[in-house]
Amino acid sequence: MAATANANEPVDKNILILGDSLSAGLGVNYDQTWPSLLQSRINKMGASYRVINASVSGDTTSGGISRLPRLLKKYSPEIFILELGGNDGLRGTPITSIEKNIRMMVELVRGKGSETLIMGVDLPPNYGGKYRSAFNKVFEDVSDDFGLVLIRGSLSQMFLDGMMQADGIHPNVDGHVEIEKVVWESLSNSVD
Repeated sequence: MAATANANEPVDKNILILGDSLSAGLGVNYDQTWPSLLQSRINKMGASYRVINASVSGDTTSGGISRLPRLLKKYSPEIFILELGGNDGLRGTPITSIEKNIRMMVELVRGKGSETLIMGVDLPPNYGGKYRSAFNKVFEDVSDDFGLVLIRGSLSQMFLDGMMQADGIHPNVDGHVEIEKVVWESLSNSVD
């Protein structure tokens, strides 16, 4: 678990990221991941936020639920970014289970008073239009129901733009730069 901030600067607030390999940075150096790039941007601004990256490759929404209470207690985040669901989708987990788990995590965080952002995750085309559509709708429905910011990117566009690793699932260095930009667009008004 990476917590990156300048050691000499006081940190008043935490940004907690709970994700899977997309945020953990599978296939790239940690300093090239979007959470590390986000911390670098915040440091350059002089804002007093520390990015806590609690992402684990292979994690699922059920794994996130089991880890989240301890993380919330330990870090008391001002801002929470949820990036889970992709591994559930890749395993063909029932949509109702994915949505239930995401809603439970949002409710846990809401109970702590943290601002929450959800990263919508995309699945490869071979998962079929019906499942992919229902999967994408989970993130839209949860963000709408709770009035949350939904961070959206396009996996297919990133693939076309050469921002993916050879597996077609994980972003390369350029992909992480793009993800950080998209996240920052949604987060910039919250970080001062």
